[in-house]
Amino acid sequence: MNETPDVISDGQLKNIVECMLFVSPQPLIVQHVAQSLGIEEHAVEDAIHQLRLDYTGRGLQIARIAGGYQMCTRPEYSDYISKLLKPERMRLSSAALETAAIIAYRQPITQPEIEAIRGVNSDAVLKTLLERGLIRQAGRKETVGRPILYVTTDEFLNHFGLSDLSELPDLEDLNLLDKKDKESGKDTSVHAG
Repeated sequence: MNETPDVISDGQLKNIVECMLFVSPQPLIVQHVAQSLGIEEHAVEDAIHQLRLDYTGRGLQIARIAGGYQMCTRPEYSDYISKLLKPERMRLSSAALETAAIIAYRQPITQPEIEAIRGVNSDAVLKTLLERGLIRQAGRKETVGRPILYVTTDEFLNHFGLSDLSELPDLEDLNLLDKKDKESGKDTSVHAG
């Protein structure tokens, strides 16, 4: 009984999508689910909407992350979960955070452009970000030397809990905050992990 039925009822679809969300380590993309089941995308969206309503007020939620949907725990319960799991979250150095931010805001961007902004060599930091899957190579710039272009990945969005890059803080807001912090002597830099 490994075949999928020709017709999937709404209740079955909701259960199927719930199972997919439960077992998937990556956010589910509506288009991919619809294609794999041979149904319309709106039916998958409806099932996800119903699941999100079902999970209202529960310990788990269906969150929109990195252009898809993922089943995860609610943030307000993270302290309790961390006591049980004590997760080793991927820590990034300040140089890696700075470089990732530059790429996120300026992508696609080349290594020489990154180094011009940072003022230091970025070989090791780029290698680390590539190995961790937070950035990827996206071709070459049509200029002298044809340097590699770098962009962020869905893993970058997932790591920082973003649905898409539009959720990044506005650069002007960050510059104002940084200016106020320097004037007051505070350090409110953001550190992942």
